[in-house]
Amino acid sequence: MMALIRSSLHMAFMFVTVIPYALLIVVASLLGTPGKKLYLIAQRWLTLSIDAARVIMGIRYQIHGEENLPVGDTSPAILLVKHQSTYETFLMPAIMPHPLAYVFKRELLYVPFFGWAIGKLDMIHIDRSQRAKAFAKVVEQGQALLAQGVWVIMFPEGTRIPRGQRGSYKSGGARLAIATGAPVIPIAVTSAKCWPRKAFIKYPGVVDVSIGQPIPSVGRDADELTREVEEWIEAEMQRLDPEAYVKPL
Repeated sequence: MMALIRSSLHMAFMFVTVIPYALLIVVASLLGTPGKKLYLIAQRWLTLSIDAARVIMGIRYQIHGEENLPVGDTSPAILLVKHQSTYETFLMPAIMPHPLAYVFKRELLYVPFFGWAIGKLDMIHIDRSQRAKAFAKVVEQGQALLAQGVWVIMFPEGTRIPRGQRGSYKSGGARLAIATGAPVIPIAVTSAKCWPRKAFIKYPGVVDVSIGQPIPSVGRDADELTREVEEWIEAEMQRLDPEAYVKPL
């Protein structure tokens, strides 16, 4: 019962706070505010939501391997992240030293307030029905953003995967890295321990975020690079959350 109450309070908190922050981003964009300043507004709300998850629901996080992140204001990176829940989509911008650009389906732009706001940010929204054109757009925008010191973040499994399971890793992130020459940073996240996939009720605990060493992309084959990312992430997931991978007798 307590978990339900806390989850309800956190959901109400996010609903109430997203409206003024989203409207602020929309209005600021109409006034010509630069993209990086708009991002800082969005980052503040995401950080606030993560802090609220800690205070209201008892969900904390700890980071491993932070020293593996590239150093430098314009050092490029493609973050390929394990996807188990909404938590990591909020957490990554809150903890990363560079602005992030998500690659997401354009349907999210129509979500009231939240979608209106992300439509004003330097993100990469695509029409999945136009695969070739969509990827060309990802490369074009990705190159421009990386040159500005913005890191591109993608979920190679494409959707949230239940705890202890492995999705089908897509090669889009690896292809983007090869096309731009940016290194790939694999990241494992055990968010489903506390914030299960598509679940309303969340539980207190610690979410581990493990950042792997940069993987060079120059001269690589996309499928081979994707397999390397998958093998590292899934091995790290089993190390961080062994209980989820225990096979029944």
